Amino acid sequence: MTLPRTVADVLTRHVSFEIESIDRMYCNVYQPRLQHPRAVAGFIRHHLGFPVASSAVLAPISEAFVTAIRAFAREHSIAMVDFVKGQRKDDVMHEHLAGFDGDEGVLFIGRAQEKAGVFRTEKRRDAAGLSYPWIVRATAMVNQWYFYCVDTDFGPFFLKFSSYFPYTAKLCLNGNEYAKRQAVKAGIGFTALDNGFATCDDPAKVQAICDDLSAEKIDTLLRKWLRLLPHPFTDADQDTGYRYDVSILQAEFSLTQMLHKPVDGRIFFEQVIRDNLDIGRPDHVGLIFDRRIVRKGRFRTPGRFRTRIITDGVIPSLHIDYKTSKIKQYHKLGRALRTETTINDTRDFAIGKRLHNLPALRQVGFTANRRLLRVQSISHDPAEGTTAIQAICAPTITDTGARVAGLRLTDPRAHALLSTLCQFRLQPAGFTNHDLRHHVAPLLGNTPEQITTSQASYDLRRLRTHNLITRIPGTHRYQVTDTGLRHALFLTRLHDRFLRTGLAELADPDPPPSSPLRDAARAYQHAVDDLTRQASLAA
Repeated sequence: MTLPRTVADVLTRHVSFEIESIDRMYCNVYQPRLQHPRAVAGFIRHHLGFPVASSAVLAPISEAFVTAIRAFAREHSIAMVDFVKGQRKDDVMHEHLAGFDGDEGVLFIGRAQEKAGVFRTEKRRDAAGLSYPWIVRATAMVNQWYFYCVDTDFGPFFLKFSSYFPYTAKLCLNGNEYAKRQAVKAGIGFTALDNGFATCDDPAKVQAICDDLSAEKIDTLLRKWLRLLPHPFTDADQDTGYRYDVSILQAEFSLTQMLHKPVDGRIFFEQVIRDNLDIGRPDHVGLIFDRRIVRKGRFRTPGRFRTRIITDGVIPSLHIDYKTSKIKQYHKLGRALRTETTINDTRDFAIGKRLHNLPALRQVGFTANRRLLRVQSISHDPAEGTTAIQAICAPTITDTGARVAGLRLTDPRAHALLSTLCQFRLQPAGFTNHDLRHHVAPLLGNTPEQITTSQASYDLRRLRTHNLITRIPGTHRYQVTDTGLRHALFLTRLHDRFLRTGLAELADPDPPPSSPLRDAARAYQHAVDDLTRQASLAA
């Protein structure tokens, strides 16, 4: 089997399964008929029947809504939490979720003061100097009421209401949690990986579940809980047409690829970062998002195009920006390669914000993830390289518990054995213990008589254990394997043409006037010395 040479090859060899899913979705729940000051004035005058359009008449509605929330909490024995500045709301949710053993219900109700858009009344004057009220848009710090819930189909989610008219809400859900709930219902065994699947009995069925998460299902979730929770608008309001609609504020589309071995995945991911620092350039980003990037002129594409490497502890992550959207790639919990496209403004891709545009948006997100993996390329698979180096150079323990020494790269005897394999490959009938002694001895500066049969048998055992040679059945002859030839050719050339030549140039007591390697070493040493002096660490 040939060594993989691209990211796609590596992923094919090292991924046990993959799941493509909508991840976190943050939706705006709004009243389409109450988005402008004139519409609010119409609601007050024509629907509520007040002769003067003033936001003051809306205060009783707000008070009744807050009273209904508190009464709902008391009636159902639901905890009320006042969030404090700097507190992570998700942490509070996980604390309550740990003690929740029901299939569905409200975990707790939280309150936080946040800046939000509101409608206020300001005093204006007409041509005669008489004052009159006028409704305008404004921003204010208002109470936001968070309903953290668990749904039988979607799992944990929250719905947040503003306590000010027109009581705009936000719906936050997670597609991976939806997939987990549906997998349990379908009887599919799995092990959870935080926000994903660590193991899965039937990845194809789970993928079908993820693909089945539609705009209609999300809308059904919202309508269901609007009926269950306190509602700021009465039935009469809704019958008149004042019903909530949904738009997409933010959507994350994730591709989670579970890797066979954590250490191989970490090495692989670090290699991907190292070789793709320019992936955020406009020409590359245009390929990933399939968009034309205009850098100059009147119609230039807005936004920053950049690649960022952010390290949390020892775990790096790759971030790529396009307008207000971004792609994040990281090694999730040391077990999976996670690629996430986050779209913060659907208009970055000429797509509307309404929820029914979700199919077009998911096509953009999932395609961007796949395109990133196609654009990324590495010269060799580092995971396979690590395995190959260990297979040759590291000691091996046999099934019987015997320890067989490896072939250390700079060991003269190991180098002689590898050089000999390149010659023996040309012998169709193979080679024997006697042949090995007569070829290895001159390379070590000895005569064949100075190498005993036992020493040669020891070397043959080492070569066989490391899969460099194989014994011809029914004989005492051996043949060089394909792996043995490839590794022997590469390692002997590395030793003779690179290591020995380079070290000779560095160690030469009388180097030539022009020695690029020696000059580079000298410049590096000077830079280290300068840094040492600047840091006041010099002796």
